[in-house]
Amino acid sequence: MGDLFEAIEPPRVPLAERLRPQSLDEVAGQRHLLGPGKPLRLAFESGKPHSMILWGPPGVGKTTLARLMAKGFDAEFVALSAVFSGVKEIREAIAQAQAAKARGRHTILFVDEVHRFNKAQQDAFLPYVEQGLVTLIGATTENPSFEVNSALLSRAAVYVLEALDSEAMASLFERARGLACPALAFDDDARDRLIGFADGDARRLMNLVEQVQVAAETAGADTVTAEFIDQALSRNLRRFDKGGEAFYDQISALHKAVRGSHPDAALYWLCRMLDGGADPHYLGRRLLRMAVEDIGLADPRAHEIALNACATYERLGSPEGELALAQAAVFMACAAKSNAVYKAYNAARAFVGADASRPVPLHLRNAPTKLMKELGYGKTYRYAHDEPDAYAAGETYLPEGMDEPHWYQPTGRGMEARIAEKLAWLRGLDAAAGGQASAPSARNAAGKADDAGKPG
Repeated sequence: MGDLFEAIEPPRVPLAERLRPQSLDEVAGQRHLLGPGKPLRLAFESGKPHSMILWGPPGVGKTTLARLMAKGFDAEFVALSAVFSGVKEIREAIAQAQAAKARGRHTILFVDEVHRFNKAQQDAFLPYVEQGLVTLIGATTENPSFEVNSALLSRAAVYVLEALDSEAMASLFERARGLACPALAFDDDARDRLIGFADGDARRLMNLVEQVQVAAETAGADTVTAEFIDQALSRNLRRFDKGGEAFYDQISALHKAVRGSHPDAALYWLCRMLDGGADPHYLGRRLLRMAVEDIGLADPRAHEIALNACATYERLGSPEGELALAQAAVFMACAAKSNAVYKAYNAARAFVGADASRPVPLHLRNAPTKLMKELGYGKTYRYAHDEPDAYAAGETYLPEGMDEPHWYQPTGRGMEARIAEKLAWLRGLDAAAGGQASAPSARNAAGKADDAGKPG
């Protein structure tokens, strides 16, 4: 039995672990932090560790840097994952730090995905950080401004790590290939395809190299092409989780590209999000939001097209239905823009939220009963359809004592230019009838002479 167990091959160490840097000079990328005279390089050279939050996407060296700091400062290294740890594990880590202190050694406490700890768990570290029992290094893929409590942030420096660029990834690829499969040839397209799939994530690149090696051995191939990689690898999703900051950064970029009237950029960000696994239903809802927020009445067709795109996706699904979303994005990027209704709505909401509950004027009230009629409900109301031009010039529809707010200020773009002309004409009728409504500002009256003749 002993011989049998001795014959069992020990588990293979993953390539990412075998290639983990053993010194700062071996770390790929992050020159803005690790180059000569840069913050983390200076921290290492000072010999004085300090608590910090390392913020960056997956696979860019956050854990590696923490381990190198423990090695460089000759400190104990205790690691926790906020995904799997709770109060019990935190207490055990602190006990380890106290035992290390008794032996005359300092402890670096590394907390991976620190943003997943709740406020109470994050607060649990504070006394030990303040006492100097541990130097805390937190790693997070999410913006620490939102995910790490302010008390902990005030005691830690924040360093932003960047996704690895193509040069750093190419260098890592050569190291990985030389260690994992030196006899396997990769053509240039295959290398570029693999680096593209890794998407700036060093750990993912190592894993992909290992997967390709296994696939090549199974197929008996000695050369890897781009086509072989496409067949051998299931397509990995691009970097963002559906609730993370990268996700919201990309939807923000899509919204701003549409608002900025750049159809190509709108298509780029739409495709990036679809490629990254974003729910097309969510993208459809966001396109609807853009239609009413940024285009509005300058081109009401945008709202209809966005609704139709959502309905088309419901009918067709992926990938055919995604073309309808693309069509909506391009149309809205090219459409005339106006946030006049959006601004007017926000102003009205703010006013109503701060104002008293003004009574409805009697002439605007409904009078379905005899008592209500006797009380004067609706008595002086003027039915617009019975008036010249179907407009009751001089009539007021606001509560008594409330000034005309002029919240809606149509632009001189697209259909709103015509709306501005219409409103200016109606206010002129009010003025002629001695009504209280004042004319709109000169900026909007008649849509501005220099804008009125422009196409939407």
